[in-house]
Amino acid sequence: MELGFFTMPIHPVEKDWRTSLQEDREAFLLADELGFTEAYVGEHVTDKAENITSCTMFIASLAAATKQIRLGTGTVNMPNSHPATVAAQVAMLDHMLDGRFNFGISPGGLASDAEVFGNLDANRNEMFLEAIDMVLEIWKRDSPYKLEGKYWTVSTERTSLTDIGQGIMPKPLQRPHPPIIVTAVAPFSKGVTEAAARGWDPISANFLMPQWVASHWPKYVEGCERVGREVSTANWRVAKSVFVAEDLATAREYALGPDSPYVYYYSQLLTKMRKHNRLELFKAYRDQPDDDVTLEDICNRLIIWGTPDKVVDDLLAFREEVGDFGTLLYAGKDWADPELGRRSMILLAEKVKAQVNDAIAAETTMAAE
Repeated sequence: MELGFFTMPIHPVEKDWRTSLQEDREAFLLADELGFTEAYVGEHVTDKAENITSCTMFIASLAAATKQIRLGTGTVNMPNSHPATVAAQVAMLDHMLDGRFNFGISPGGLASDAEVFGNLDANRNEMFLEAIDMVLEIWKRDSPYKLEGKYWTVSTERTSLTDIGQGIMPKPLQRPHPPIIVTAVAPFSKGVTEAAARGWDPISANFLMPQWVASHWPKYVEGCERVGREVSTANWRVAKSVFVAEDLATAREYALGPDSPYVYYYSQLLTKMRKHNRLELFKAYRDQPDDDVTLEDICNRLIIWGTPDKVVDDLLAFREEVGDFGTLLYAGKDWADPELGRRSMILLAEKVKAQVNDAIAAETTMAAE
């Protein structure tokens, strides 16, 4: 099991924006120092709590400061930008990172973003597919371009001067393109199957109940088998809310107490999901009444917390419930206490990871005997 990092940061709305951006940046730099293999950041334009407005801009700020970690968009919300803009920015970013880039994409999940960009009532899944197909065609083709879709047109036919470089769009360093990653947020996601069939890989979101996370792997296998693609658990990333501290009381208070950034995170999500009729993500079973979905239950079920030994046990139990996966993505939260926030990541990397992998190795050896 590798360690990665994923943040759709949810900060207190009254927090100074400069402080939250700096702390988010420090978390990525720390992940790089600790040997995390990859790290992803989300974006939202109309949310004061989820206040990174451009994941590509944020990643660009880290390009020269990081040494080995792969950085990924988590995600570019494709309907909200012109495909030519996305193709050009991502290609440049891949070069800035010397190929250490993963291209995370989605239709976007924040309703107020969809409204502000004028696609709240549109078929955003259809827009998403047209947009990514255009991006891939731009990278595949040579100028002049002539792509016509239902929502966008990409053309340089009338203005290209290719002998001097005008009208030529950049291609990414990684060919044919950077790894494409999709975030799965629905139980039994059909999108995971279609993504796998296209050669893309999934991240299971950290706000899904474990039984819904477990539903993603069979859908991934289904997509791979449909096109004869090799199936490997190394390609499955699972995000999880984890907090590690040296003593149990500190861990419990920071993870579940009244001032917990973890509780604040899920209170924000619960409010949004309840408003937009998406409570199924938090339900223990599909027919569970909406009124039975409580913040306390969500936090108890979705947050792994404790000393290193307890977190090891809980992660192994979680893995037993959802199945084997290649990378655990530590879900970033607000650093209400910067020292505790940093220390949690350090303990995960230096104490927890090795014990989990030792247990996995022992389990594999026993199964082979």
